[in-house]
Amino acid sequence: MRADRLVATLLLMQSRGRVTAAELAEELEVSVATARRDLEALSAAGIPVYPQPGRGGGWSLVGGARTDLSGLSATEAQALFLLVGPAAAVSDEAKAAMRKLVRALPQTFRADAEAAASATMIDPTRWGERGRRRPEMVDLLRDAVIRRRKVRLTYSNSARQRSERLVDPWGLVDKDDTWYLLAGTDKGQRTFRVDRIVASEHTDQPAERPDDFALAAAWEQVVGEMEEKRSRTWATVLIEARFVPILRDHFGRHCHTDAELDDGRVRVRLAAPTPLDIARNLAGWGFLVEVLEPPSVQSELARIGDELAGLYGSG
Repeated sequence: MRADRLVATLLLMQSRGRVTAAELAEELEVSVATARRDLEALSAAGIPVYPQPGRGGGWSLVGGARTDLSGLSATEAQALFLLVGPAAAVSDEAKAAMRKLVRALPQTFRADAEAAASATMIDPTRWGERGRRRPEMVDLLRDAVIRRRKVRLTYSNSARQRSERLVDPWGLVDKDDTWYLLAGTDKGQRTFRVDRIVASEHTDQPAERPDDFALAAAWEQVVGEMEEKRSRTWATVLIEARFVPILRDHFGRHCHTDAELDDGRVRVRLAAPTPLDIARNLAGWGFLVEVLEPPSVQSELARIGDELAGLYGSG
């Protein structure tokens, strides 16, 4: 959840004592489902909020209607700042919210809370890469998600064919520094890579979103479908046990150890979208990897070998 929205939730509960998810959603201009998830996230993080079921119920801070943020224990304050600290590092607004929250804590808690906020950080840049900034398009789309307004997209697919679509933006996901937009369309839920969105135009039309939509669950389904596509071809290989961690790093969840042989080698199952994808990953290993099956991968490796021999062979 966003750090500034978390602080706003706590301050709202401080002023009112008890709130419902519907009241919180209206106040913060988010869906009821999002408000409920935010409250549950606070509770799971150790913040003293709890639900009261039944008529006249809602969510309250432990201690009653007049409890304020200074009612947090030292452990609870640290839990809060550990949760939002890394997120606040990338947003000036979140940093300002963090400073306000620090001032709301008892003096004796402030040093530990600030230390907790700076105890961890997230560096999304891989070794050898330049630092990358979040695309401006992400902020534009995030605003549409929060305001629940339809967006007109100009989208370029993998074949570089452009199309214009009117979508209901439901949520954004950052996966390995690539951003994705989950949105509703006239053909149902769709996933768009943000770096393929050429242009976006916000409209005044209210966006529709299913009441039971949960971004985490929807993304999990998307990941499952994508990983299935990425594992259409399986190969069985033999490799020395000491090299298995390197293979696992290359193939991730599509690398499964089968059995260890008497000669110290391990039988491993690997998967990729096509035989060529597997062959390209294994070609650099030379004789260190022996492909047992399928023949399609063996053929691709032989073809790559012939190409290299033709290009660099002395004969």
